[in-house]
Amino acid sequence: MALAPKDLLKLMELLDEENLEISLESLCSQLHQSFSKEDRFKVGMALLLHLQHVDLLPKHTQRVVALTLLYDLYRGESLASTPFASVFVQVLKPQEDTNNGNARPSNHTGHIPFLSNCEKNLLVNLLGYNQKDVMKKTPRQIVDEFSFATVPSIDLTNLQLQLAEHQSELPSVSRCGNPIILPDMDHSKVVEHDKTTARNVLETLTTGDPPLYRQSYRPEFLRLAPPIYHSMNEIAWLHVTEPAQFTIEYDTSMCVSNCASAEARKLMGKAFKNVLTLAQQQHLINELDKDPKLVYHIGLTPPKLPDLVENNPLIAIEVLLKLMQSSQITEYFSVLVNMEMSLHSMEVVNRLTTTVDLPTEFVHLYISNCISTCETIKDRYMQNRLVRLVCVFLQSLIRNKIINVQELFIEIQAFCVEFSRIREAAALFRLLKQLESGDTGGLNAPLTKNKTDIC
Repeated sequence: MALAPKDLLKLMELLDEENLEISLESLCSQLHQSFSKEDRFKVGMALLLHLQHVDLLPKHTQRVVALTLLYDLYRGESLASTPFASVFVQVLKPQEDTNNGNARPSNHTGHIPFLSNCEKNLLVNLLGYNQKDVMKKTPRQIVDEFSFATVPSIDLTNLQLQLAEHQSELPSVSRCGNPIILPDMDHSKVVEHDKTTARNVLETLTTGDPPLYRQSYRPEFLRLAPPIYHSMNEIAWLHVTEPAQFTIEYDTSMCVSNCASAEARKLMGKAFKNVLTLAQQQHLINELDKDPKLVYHIGLTPPKLPDLVENNPLIAIEVLLKLMQSSQITEYFSVLVNMEMSLHSMEVVNRLTTTVDLPTEFVHLYISNCISTCETIKDRYMQNRLVRLVCVFLQSLIRNKIINVQELFIEIQAFCVEFSRIREAAALFRLLKQLESGDTGGLNAPLTKNKTDIC
């Protein structure tokens, strides 16, 4: 869970005060080259440890580099999703001192000490729109330019809300506890250690499993001892005082497999690929009738609907009728409208229109799709066959008053004229003219009977 000594040495070299004239961008590039993505969190915890203890990073230029590396560690990811986002919120949010109204450092254990004006300026610019310009500067330039500049305001509300939402999902125990390593809050007596001493201190703090800096004192989680029994009616097995006659009660439902849903899923899986026998179809329909909620657990999804329609249209009709109250029914309608037109798809749509009230836009869109398919198909034999199917289908919809023919009059009339050579198209055209003249007698005339009739 901690950095190895050799990796800790690499990090300390990046934080060395001699890197005054190297740009922050170059230092960040060295960071990403020296450590893999798997080590990012451990590197970030080591950087955080440096920032929490001022004596480990006494120079302003070193703290500038540490803050920049910590920010750039999760480059390319949303800030709120990174594990150190709360650190930036903590050091940038205003903290009022009730005595004199001035911003003061937080004395909570484990917090980063109060940032200097330069460090706050740097962090605000990294979080704002000047990130690219700032990264091209050296640590010395950052200290010279930002030490006396006014810290611009930054809105952290959105970031705080995202962090609060994430932390609310954590268990209460994980959000409490105090670290066992406490920083010296008297910053006036900061002692500058040599590199060897600083390295030894860091190795001591970051070794162990878990390392010292990850350990904390947490409150003990206490549980009340449960009572021997909770009511007078419960049998106290260890204190039977009088003989009693007991009878064996056997749960007849125990060990009985609920195979109805499993059998239904198995049949539905076959229905997507092959035509079911009449007995299999009837068995599946019976199971769906027994349990209306079973339809949600048999493996049907909108993308699988076209296969079901082509192989087993009767099953598709029953399933769609039971899904009418589902929140996904519009997705099933959309798939049905846009699937390739066929005898089976028209059979399904026709049965649905005569059984339930389908959305008008759905029916109109399906009719337009059918007409478009007839107009674009190249095979003359298939074209004639599909035109007959569409004409009989439209006559059925008109006679059953499922569609308002006035809304599609021009489109259907043009379709009839284009295919006037076909008997069913001519009959549909005559029906339209009768309705246009106000003669409704044609609505009661029988449909043309032939082997392509689907109604």
